[in-house]
Amino acid sequence: MTRTRTRNRPTPGRVLAWALMIAALVATLFPFYWMVRTALTPAADLYSDSTGPFPQHPTMINFWRVLGLTSQEEARAAGGSGAQVDFLRYLLNSVVYSGLIASLQTLFCAMAGYAFARLRFPGRDAVFGVLIAALMVPPIFTVLPNFVLVKNLGWLNTFAGMVAPSVLMTPFAVFFLRQFFLSIPREVEEAAVLDGVGAWGVFWRVVMPMSRGPLLTIGLTTAVWAWKDYLWPLLTGREEETRVLTVALGIFQQQSPNTQPDWTGLMAGSTLSVLPVLVILILLGRRLVESLNFTGIK
Repeated sequence: MTRTRTRNRPTPGRVLAWALMIAALVATLFPFYWMVRTALTPAADLYSDSTGPFPQHPTMINFWRVLGLTSQEEARAAGGSGAQVDFLRYLLNSVVYSGLIASLQTLFCAMAGYAFARLRFPGRDAVFGVLIAALMVPPIFTVLPNFVLVKNLGWLNTFAGMVAPSVLMTPFAVFFLRQFFLSIPREVEEAAVLDGVGAWGVFWRVVMPMSRGPLLTIGLTTAVWAWKDYLWPLLTGREEETRVLTVALGIFQQQSPNTQPDWTGLMAGSTLSVLPVLVILILLGRRLVESLNFTGIK
């Protein structure tokens, strides 16, 4: 009983830790809260109603006009510029873009990570060291060479050109999966080999099913990264057929008058673009944390 009271007694360190955690949580969630609040505020009240925690006259008109569910006259009367976003088309393009990158990159990184963890070949450790050293190269340095290559291949404004630089592997994902594969008991794979399973069968039928958590983690983080990517899709996929949501919102902002940006419409579009990723994180966030704890990367 005494031990329980001692353990639950608030100490200065525990109070400080809770205070820092709450401050970090507020700082993280406040931009999202302000984005939703602005999206629900009428454009006419944007500056006069900016002090309260909630808008005085909440409205969904900003969402309707971004989705194209209002006429041009109704959109302009609501304070917009009349510009609209073909939300369903750009949503589908974002799903295809992020889905291709997440699925293929996870598969190829798993194959590379397993090779570095289990297979023996000359120069394995040196090649792995070079791959890890690539973590120190800023991604912006590779944008221009990749753009020239994609342009020379004639892949501009195609999904092939948009996903090509990211579809193979990333150093962090290879390192992450290699660390997990090293933790799998060798006896499990040796038992499969005694049953007549080949190297590819061991990887595909034994190791991959045992690695669902880490694979889900890499797939989810990669999908979130691809979903919010802006610069590369802007350079290689500006046409309607390949335009993703982030690029569409940028073009939507550019269509607003420079003297009076359509902030309420832009925040409504941003809120809609965040919802799919937010739903996925809510559904799979627990698995993500469990996988990170299991692999020792926190």
